Amino acid sequence: MDLPATDLPANFCAACAVRNRAICADLDSDELKVLNAIGRRRRLDPGEQLLWEGDEAVLVANVVEGVLKLSNQLADGREQILGLVYPSDFLGRPFGETTPYGVEALTDAMVCVFRRSDFDRFAREHPRLEHKLLERTLAELDRTRRWMLLLGRMSAEQKLASFLLEMSERLAPAGCHDSTESPDQFTLPLSRQQIADVLGLTIETVSRQMTRMKSDGLIELPSRRQIVIRDRAKLAELAE
Repeated sequence: MDLPATDLPANFCAACAVRNRAICADLDSDELKVLNAIGRRRRLDPGEQLLWEGDEAVLVANVVEGVLKLSNQLADGREQILGLVYPSDFLGRPFGETTPYGVEALTDAMVCVFRRSDFDRFAREHPRLEHKLLERTLAELDRTRRWMLLLGRMSAEQKLASFLLEMSERLAPAGCHDSTESPDQFTLPLSRQQIADVLGLTIETVSRQMTRMKSDGLIELPSRRQIVIRDRAKLAELAE
C-alpha cells in the first residue's frame, strides 16, 4: 500500500509540534531522518475513517493535531466507543496482523502515518523506540481501565466531570503557563452531541449537567464550546 504523498518539507519530524511528547521523543537526529523517510503526514476531516476494525494492520500512526475516537462494532450493529486519542498519541497495532479497533476523526486532524512493516522494522532496529512503545502500551492499558470504569460505573455528573478534567489536561498547550490559554480554560473540539455519544449519555443530560456545574460555580461557559474551570478541586471531587 502506497502512502499518500504530501507537500511537506523534507524533514517534517524536526518541526513537529508534538515530537517531545510522541513516541519518537528519545530519537536522535539521525534516527529522526530515517523515521522521516518512511512516514507521511495525512489530514483528516471530521467523520473520516483512518483505520477499520478487523482489517489487515497496514498502517500505524501518531496524532499530530485533533481528536479521534477508537471504537468497536457490537454484534447488534451498535458502536462501542473505547476512548479518545489526542495529539502525541499513537494509533495502530505494531507487530500485529489485524487492527483491533476503528479510528475516526472527531475534529479536523493531522496524523503522521507509517506502513506497519516499515515501522516494525525500524522499531526492531532502534531499541529506544521499542521501549517507548512498551511505555505507551502500558499507559494505554491504564487509560482503557479508567474508561471502562467511566462508562460502566459512574453517574452522569461523574462522567462529565471526569471528561472535562481529562480534556483540560490533554488539550492544554505546551508551556501553557506562558500561553493565553491554561489547563483551566480551553475550547472543546467536540459538540455536545458528540460528548453525549462518547459518554453514553443523551445531549439533554450533557446540557443539564453543564448548566448545573455552572450554577454550582464549578465551571463557566462563555460559549457552547468554551470551558473555564473555576473550581478544579471540587470538579475532581465530583469526578471521584
